Amino acid sequence: MVELKEVTKENFDEVLKLKVSEKQQNFVSSTVYSLAQAWVYKNTAYPFAVYADHIPVGFIMLGYYESKNQYTLWKFMIDERYQNRGYGKQAVALAINWLVNRFNVKKIYTGVAFQNAAAEKLYHSLGFRKTGVSDEFQFEMELVVKGTF
Repeated sequence: MVELKEVTKENFDEVLKLKVSEKQQNFVSSTVYSLAQAWVYKNTAYPFAVYADHIPVGFIMLGYYESKNQYTLWKFMIDERYQNRGYGKQAVALAINWLVNRFNVKKIYTGVAFQNAAAEKLYHSLGFRKTGVSDEFQFEMELVVKGTF
């Protein structure tokens, strides 16, 4: 069973130990960096540890991008030891439901690093589509929310 749990002082050290493979490090921020951003943007950042059967397997952070009036899937990673087990898709679905239930969002955005085909495939499978917006590092995807997952 996959679930999202708030990052607290009780699980903080476990979350810091989560990491992706070396070849994925250019695609995602470290949990240290992500949690630092969560603290700086504490009014609009929502960090969670991803658990599978009571074991921390990943990290996800949602956010509200004030200048664009957009809710985002800001950070996401599954530890290299737990990938390819379906935890990622379940975690993103839970995160989408959290945003919908908490803020009644109609659209959710995320950025995907160029050449991160696995992330693009995952988000596409959940209904995200490319918006055509990009910068030198990533392209944007959007989910038009039609209910819960």
